[in-house]
Amino acid sequence: MIQLDHFLEATRGQLLTKGKQQTFDAFNHDTRQLIPGEMFVAVRGERSNGHDYLLDALQRGAAALCIENSYLEASDSEIRDRISQAEITTVLVPDTRLALQQYASFILRLWQPTVIAITGSTGKTSTKEAIARVLGNNFATFRSWQNYNDLLGLPLSLGRLQERHEFAVLELACDHPNEISQLCQIIQPTIGILTNISPAHLKYFENLDHFANELGSLLTNLPASGFALFNQDDPLIRELHLPIQARQLPYSPAAVSNLTMGWEGLSFNLQAEESTLRLSSHLIGTHHVSTMLAAYTIGKLCGIETDELQHSLAQLEPLSGRLNPLAGCYGSRLLDDTHNATPASMLAGLQALKDLPAGQRIAVLGDMLRLGSFEEEAHHQVGQAAAQSVDYLITRGEKAALIADSARQNGLLPEQVIVTSTHEDAARATRQILEHSNHNQPTSVLIKGSEETRMEWVTERLLQKPASAPEVLVRQTPGWKQIVVMRAERPTWLEIDLSAIGNNTRYIKELVGKNVQVLASLKADGYGHGALKVARTVLHNGATMLGVATVSEATPLREAGITAPILVFGYVPLWQMREAVRQDLTVTLYASESAHALSRAAQALEKTVKVHVKVDTGMARLGIRFEEINDLLALLREIKQLPGLELEGIFTHFAKADSSDKEHVQLQLARFKHVLEIVETHGLRPPIAHAANSAATLSLPEAHFQMVRPGIALYGLDPSEDVRVPANFRAALSFKTQVAQVKIIPAGECISYGCTYQTDRPTRIAVIPVGYADGFRRTPNNWGSVLVHGETAPIRGRVCMDQCMIDVTHLPQVRMGDEVVLIGQQGNATLTAEMVAQRLGTISYEVVSEILARVPRID
Repeated sequence: MIQLDHFLEATRGQLLTKGKQQTFDAFNHDTRQLIPGEMFVAVRGERSNGHDYLLDALQRGAAALCIENSYLEASDSEIRDRISQAEITTVLVPDTRLALQQYASFILRLWQPTVIAITGSTGKTSTKEAIARVLGNNFATFRSWQNYNDLLGLPLSLGRLQERHEFAVLELACDHPNEISQLCQIIQPTIGILTNISPAHLKYFENLDHFANELGSLLTNLPASGFALFNQDDPLIRELHLPIQARQLPYSPAAVSNLTMGWEGLSFNLQAEESTLRLSSHLIGTHHVSTMLAAYTIGKLCGIETDELQHSLAQLEPLSGRLNPLAGCYGSRLLDDTHNATPASMLAGLQALKDLPAGQRIAVLGDMLRLGSFEEEAHHQVGQAAAQSVDYLITRGEKAALIADSARQNGLLPEQVIVTSTHEDAARATRQILEHSNHNQPTSVLIKGSEETRMEWVTERLLQKPASAPEVLVRQTPGWKQIVVMRAERPTWLEIDLSAIGNNTRYIKELVGKNVQVLASLKADGYGHGALKVARTVLHNGATMLGVATVSEATPLREAGITAPILVFGYVPLWQMREAVRQDLTVTLYASESAHALSRAAQALEKTVKVHVKVDTGMARLGIRFEEINDLLALLREIKQLPGLELEGIFTHFAKADSSDKEHVQLQLARFKHVLEIVETHGLRPPIAHAANSAATLSLPEAHFQMVRPGIALYGLDPSEDVRVPANFRAALSFKTQVAQVKIIPAGECISYGCTYQTDRPTRIAVIPVGYADGFRRTPNNWGSVLVHGETAPIRGRVCMDQCMIDVTHLPQVRMGDEVVLIGQQGNATLTAEMVAQRLGTISYEVVSEILARVPRID
């Protein structure tokens, strides 16, 4: 509960307006989660500025605003007038982040609860909740809200502290050096608890030792009259040599005995003084012995009787997203551990899965992030553990694919490991296993990954009652439903909706029917969408074969473990035949010389390679001309006779299937059918004939034959204006950047190279960090305009290699860091790849395929 007088005294803020309310329920810094009655604090972040959402805060019922002086001075009169007319309390401070910290420090000094601080690599929140439960049955106890535990979150949380609270149990986290010490300066803890030390948040620490010292600084910041609790069995804690003034109270999980764990929880014996105690809880996982011992030790320190402690611990339940047992589909038991992931917590989750009784065990694991140089090793360690713990491993994400690789290397069979790139595919693969499980005991499923991977979306799809998700899963508020926490490596990026690609693939499969195979074209890095992720997605959604232009395009797919058939559409030089055979690729042939070279390569490697013969029916590109039927028959016979070759397919390619005028495509189709009749008469027809690209797949059912080869339609883009994808298809790619600078350019000044554009009036220009080296076209035509704040902003001057300029004179609210959409949707405005292609005088294929590799792809 925040009192206005306390806030003003703590921050020395200036009261701009005084509203009806003088007390506020809590602080809020995200309008998506704002509850009426809260004070909205406009915080400047690295990726957004809370001052941009002041009007949204007013509309959502904020009872007060805390904003920075500099913003109000720079804002336009309309915003100032709206704030004044709202008649709510508005406080001006120099720095809103600092103001929150000042209030937190002030209110703790004023009300003087005993502050208990908890830190560690893992287990902080569970330990905080356990201690708060133990103390809460005897004292008025405050606990930091959810996992608000850093220099912004903890002060925000302390807005809920009340004068009646005798204890404040606070969780401390760090992702950069000196953060723990800064937090201690704010909260001045009397009791400190260090749960454990293991690799986590290492990205901004030089090494694990530095991170360990950072966590250990909690204990060195305690007063001599305080108490330092720590897990003395943790090897990294034992290695710390810290100048601790406080009285040390080590506890030892290894000292407990008669430990049992099941779905009902955890129990063990503890030797206390001259008696043996039985401590139990509903927590799952033997690592929670440490959680319970910390809570027990704090309870004894605060004078709570042993029987009361036993009763309080027995009431402990798993928290949402932390090894929380839930009823799953097909009678399964889910271990939802989706709150976050570090190597230690991953290993603990796998150990719990292994220890619990089950018919069979499945682990669904996502990426572990922010591990710095330890990232690859950490994923391999988890893979090793998974190989000893599960019957099936399903991974979601590119880093998690390392877990899959390691698990295979350590004993899991290929059919026991499934690598996916989307939540839907991970859940679908799990459901398929569960559906066919026939064990006497239920199957157990562990679901886990770092916060950014949002693995709770997998759990939601596996619940027995998916409607219960808002009550049992993490990150279920309306705000979290809108938040995407994965970030690109630079301020110009592509967002790839792999779920859309999966959706489009399924619709294509439905369209062609069960007797027609789907080959997904992945040329040009999946038309700029990322071939590997697309490959995994389409293969989980109905495609059975992949297509690439060159052997080199297939190599990354094979190296990543893709085992599905891959057809090389294009020219394979004779010297590359052996590499094609080595990678088990399917090769396109149209010449006798190539067939002989491929046969020699196959024999040298003692393998058999599948081939498809290409017929040119009117494209005038690669392939034997349809008129040269004797040459075609000769090649087919030769392939059948050459050792090491297996004739699998014959195909052609349409030149004009995307046109409303079907005369030419019908001519090509008739020619191809005639060719098929002749080769069948001679007993040479391969089992697979194919001709249909995206346009023919959608508009020419008679061209489906035994397989179709969709490309552009998979990505939700129209093959042409005449042949459009159905309404239920979704575009998968968005191209975005951010405003780097905003400036006023006087009239008569030139913009960009060559001075091809001169301002005719004072012009507000925004510089955006995207250029032709990203595939953002320079000439002969450029993009024309982009979207900012849901409005069109025209490009001014020439596009540079890495930057360009847009006119935002009509958008005075635009500032540095604002999102700019180059392809995609923003608000009610849309700029599609097809629209861009029309401006450039080309096709959408070229637009998306030309976005260069230096533009990071996120999904």
